[in-house]
Amino acid sequence: MAVPAWFAEILKRELDGRVSLSDDQLVRLHEHYNLLDRWNEKMNLTSVELGAETVIRHYCESLFFAAHLEEKVGSIADIGSGGGFPGVPIAILNPKVRVSLVESNQRKAVFLREATRGLPNISIIAQRAEEVSNVFDILVARAVNSKEVVALMPRLASKIGLMLGETHFLHLQSAKHIAWSEPIRLPWGDRRICVFGHVSRGTSVKE
Repeated sequence: MAVPAWFAEILKRELDGRVSLSDDQLVRLHEHYNLLDRWNEKMNLTSVELGAETVIRHYCESLFFAAHLEEKVGSIADIGSGGGFPGVPIAILNPKVRVSLVESNQRKAVFLREATRGLPNISIIAQRAEEVSNVFDILVARAVNSKEVVALMPRLASKIGLMLGETHFLHLQSAKHIAWSEPIRLPWGDRRICVFGHVSRGTSVKE
């Protein structure tokens, strides 16, 4: 399937100097977008209008976030993945990283399985995050309750990466067991940021 010029042009323009994409990666991103467009008519995978806004808000933001992950990360859990963000773009940009999409909504999990058939480094965990027993290098999330994701540490991972609004981050800084890095502002406005953290020394695993 050929990638429409408008789709490729938006990604290349908005990510210029930030993220480089191969032709194969562009194809895989558009394949996901195409399925998202079709399935969104039957279920609410995204509230963002399909088109240029979706490419920027979902794909560009997720790829920008992916570019700031530590290079040594080997396994990632995308908590409350929904339509596959940021997990699917992360997996496409980093094919050597194992990405698990954690999604408790069974219909959305079916979509994720269908949309990731050609991506061998992605697996789907159709469970509530509280029920997951796997251990990962880092938890990532966007558009979910950030406090609930933080509460999964350090049981599921010792590191975390979030995409959220600046005001929401203020409420997370009271989590004393997490040491946060300096927030990175997303280039597309709306006072949204990427922030990364790790479990402070001396924090024990809570069952």
